Parts: sequence; structure tokens; C-alpha cells
Amino acid sequence: MRDVQRLAIVDPNDATREPLRNLMLGVESVWLEAECSRYEFFFDVVAQSNPDVAIVALDADPNKAVQLISQLVVDHPDLRILAVSAKGDGQMILQALRAGAHEFLTAPVVLEDMLQALRRMQQKHNPRGEGGASNGVAKANSQVVAVLGSRGGVGSTSLAVNLGCSLAADKTNNVALLDLDLALGDADVALDLMPVYTLADVAMNIVRLDMTFLKRSLVQHSGTGLSLLPHPVQLQDVEMIKEEHLQRVIGLLRASYSHLVLDLSKSFSPLDITAMRMADLVLLVAQLELSSLRNVVRMLARLGMEDGMVEKTRVVINRVGCDFFDGAISLKKAEETIGVPIYWQVPNDHKSMMASRNAGIPLVQHAPRSKIHQSIQGLAEVLSGKASEADVKKKKSGFFSFA
Repeated sequence: MRDVQRLAIVDPNDATREPLRNLMLGVESVWLEAECSRYEFFFDVVAQSNPDVAIVALDADPNKAVQLISQLVVDHPDLRILAVSAKGDGQMILQALRAGAHEFLTAPVVLEDMLQALRRMQQKHNPRGEGGASNGVAKANSQVVAVLGSRGGVGSTSLAVNLGCSLAADKTNNVALLDLDLALGDADVALDLMPVYTLADVAMNIVRLDMTFLKRSLVQHSGTGLSLLPHPVQLQDVEMIKEEHLQRVIGLLRASYSHLVLDLSKSFSPLDITAMRMADLVLLVAQLELSSLRNVVRMLARLGMEDGMVEKTRVVINRVGCDFFDGAISLKKAEETIGVPIYWQVPNDHKSMMASRNAGIPLVQHAPRSKIHQSIQGLAEVLSGKASEADVKKKKSGFFSFA
């Protein structure tokens, strides 16, 4: 749950503007909305992008830059202004602050100094800590949920897709799904979508990536409103997606969506680990059979090497009541085996799920009265804060279980 500040940068000097821009890439608490190479054009940029913070580099033309700051204060009184200059002398600082700048940093800017300045400006602007962007786009209470399967075939993608659709069906939410099963993902198939762009296209344009470009790359499911950024079409494109690309994409999506669901691969790759680090909650999906539960133990041991990772991981048991497994392990025995409580149970409803998958229609539309949808819907309500675990448990007794 993070406050996200939307930034716009103006600096006519490419040599100093690019390092300033790159400094912001991958930082979760900021969203670089726009950058401008002309002081005289920056008024239009601010009017169109409506940022929370304007970063004005002074050195290309100090007189024009100071005049720009003075006019921004008049035209946009709520805009926080951060001045940057390599000339850290008292005269330059005094000119910028007298013109109306709220903070001054000496170039080259150090990231920690930048973040501290942004925090100070945000606290002064909003002393009660009521986060959020001025235009309501950035979500201070955004939630990132990573869905991880204990092995292939446990239903993690089905859970991720239907959880995303259940969240999106509530029109007070704005939800995106990121398919990170880069080689063999099929979230687009489950939703019967034909995307034009994929995560590979985003990675190829990472240098100029902003929220406008990223949003154009997502495809929206018309029935629920869920937005999807799918995996690459060509297998050879998988290799071009790096951890820093993923950090940038998740940071931008977090800024614009109330909920972001990450459908991870089964390979426990560095990209999966990066995604889980950035997530607020990790749903580890398993079934009541030995190989799946054994992998849960192995995965929890690996996650235990990451600070705070096990604490935000919740085990979800899928296909509870399935008679496919001879001598199925009991829930009590499963908890003893994995050493942590089972957070949620999803009942077996093979017929409804397969019909939904084959039709390319999520459960919320295809089988809204089914037990499996009611379970996933209950999970969505708890995650979005619409209901407490106790309320859902009481309402749907027999289908769910909580830690």
C-alpha cells in the first residue's frame, strides 16, 4: 500500500535530463508521467499531464527556468516544484526558492536525496497522509497479488484469471492482470482475447515507457473490464524481458490500477522472485496430493531466504473434494506437512471450470452461481476489503477456510 507521486521533468539538456529520468525508473513510489526538453513547452505538458511534482533543471538557462517556476506557482498553486542545478551556490538556491520552488537538489542527483525531497514535499502538501494523485489516477491503496502454482496443473492461472475478473466486476475497482508465464502462459486464451501488444513490446520500448504507452499495450476484457498484458507471442522474445523491465512495468501499473494480479510461471525464475518481492501478497496454490505439498515446503524454504516473503505468502488449496486423488490427504494433514495454515480453500468444480475455460468466458459470467465462483468471489471481497474473512466464512460456510 504505497503513495505514488506523478512527476514531470523539464530539462533542455539531454546529457542531464536522461540521467534524471533514468534515476526514476523502477522506483515504485513515483511515476514519471512526462518529460520535456523546452522550458516554453512545459506549461502545456503540465496542463495535459497534471503531475503532482514538477522537476525543473535550471542550468540550461537559469533565467528562463526561474521565470518558469514563478509562472507555474501562479498557474498551478497545488503543484510541488523541485529545482535541480549543478550550481549549488547560495545565489542559485535563493533564486529558485524565491521564485516558488519547494525543494532544491544539487546535480548529479542522488536517489535517496530525491526520495527524501519528494517525501518532504508530500508531507507538507498533505500532512494527514491522505495519499493519492490529484486527478485520482494513481492509487495510494493499490494492491499487487502474485499467484504462484506449486507445480503445473494445479489451477494457478485459472485462479489468477478468475480472481482478476471477480475484482474487476466490481466497478469501484480498476484491475490489471500481468501474464508472467512467459513461455507457456494462456491467460489470453482463458479470456478469449486477441492482444495486439505483449510484454515483449513493452520491454523493447522500455526507455520511452510511460503510463500512456503502457496502457495502450494492455487489452481489455469487455465483459468484466479486466485489463491484460499478455506474455510474448514468440518464444525467442522471452529472453529480452529483464528484471529491471518488470520492475518498471509493475511500478507503473501499481500507480494506475487499484489491483494488479501477477500470474507467475512454474519455473521459480528470477523474474518470478522479482515479482514476488514487489507484491503485497503471494497466493501459493496447491492441491491435496503429495508432490504438490512437497513443492510447497520447498518453495516456502526458498522464500524464507527473502526478508518478509514468507510473512506475505498464503497457501490456497484448490480442487478441495476432488475424488480424482485416491486416498487424498486431509486438510489437517496438509497443514502439518507444510507447517503453515491453509488460508483459503477452492472447491472442486471441474465441469464449471472446464466449460468456462473452453468457452473463453470467466466464471463470473459463465457460471456465477457455481461453488467455485462463489469461493473466488469471496476471496476477491476479502482482498479488496469489501468483506472480512469472518463475514465471508459465515456467509459461505463449507466452501472456504481461513488462517
